[in-house]
Amino acid sequence: MKKVCIAIIVLFLVLAVVSALIVLFHKGMPIGDKVAVLRVEGPILDSKATIEELTEYVKDPSVKAIVLRVDSPGGVVPPCQEIYEEVKKAVAKKKIIVSMGSAAASGGYYISAPATRIFANPGTLTGSIGVIMELPNIEGLLNKVGVKAEVIKSGKYKDMASMFRSMGGKERNILQGVLDDVHQQFIDVVAEGRKMSPEEVKKIADGRVFTGRQAMNAGLVDEMGDLEDAIKAAGRLAGIKGEPTVVTKKEKLSVIDILRGQLPKELTEIFPTMKMKYILAP
Repeated sequence: MKKVCIAIIVLFLVLAVVSALIVLFHKGMPIGDKVAVLRVEGPILDSKATIEELTEYVKDPSVKAIVLRVDSPGGVVPPCQEIYEEVKKAVAKKKIIVSMGSAAASGGYYISAPATRIFANPGTLTGSIGVIMELPNIEGLLNKVGVKAEVIKSGKYKDMASMFRSMGGKERNILQGVLDDVHQQFIDVVAEGRKMSPEEVKKIADGRVFTGRQAMNAGLVDEMGDLEDAIKAAGRLAGIKGEPTVVTKKEKLSVIDILRGQLPKELTEIFPTMKMKYILAP
């Protein structure tokens, strides 16, 4: 019984120490110069998680550079613009290196434009500097089956782009104006980020996609290289000597993880003897 009590006390002491270390770790305790890797994968439909992670790395004094790993075909305009603005702010404080995966097109390129340096694989699909709006029209189908949509509205163009009827010329001009304005915003972002003139960007901003190699020739990418190349470059640009320590999104630890010794790499570097492989026995 006495042995059991001692084992329980030891366990609680160990958990208390580890909890304290994790708190310090999450508060950005400096434990060596690092390069953080932030992944943006899939369609960009929301900006919250990406911005929160980016902000955390910018505030962490031990993170000297950030690699933005982009593997996205694009997304919704506002979230892309929000991420772009935060990347632009981050560049003023730390080196931001973009590593393009299979694709970094449209919105994926939008958020990459302000980076310090952009890496792509030769076969990466990128570019696609343009804006698109696709609107279904089922008026013909409804007429065939004898279904009619009744619309009550308070403004002439309130049901503009309705799928239940064909679009008028004036309505098309209004929507075209909206897309042209967003397209110009895209062009201005690329021009500013890549130190190009708007006229230069317009020549390649017709929605076409480029391979990574073509994009480098067009001035949209700086170097050919994979994620490891981008990480090494980030370390060099940040003044880190030797192989940089890489950190990624911090995962929550369960008690089981702690007991199994599955600690974050940063904590095991501080206390290499704390393997947490304790066997509790009476």
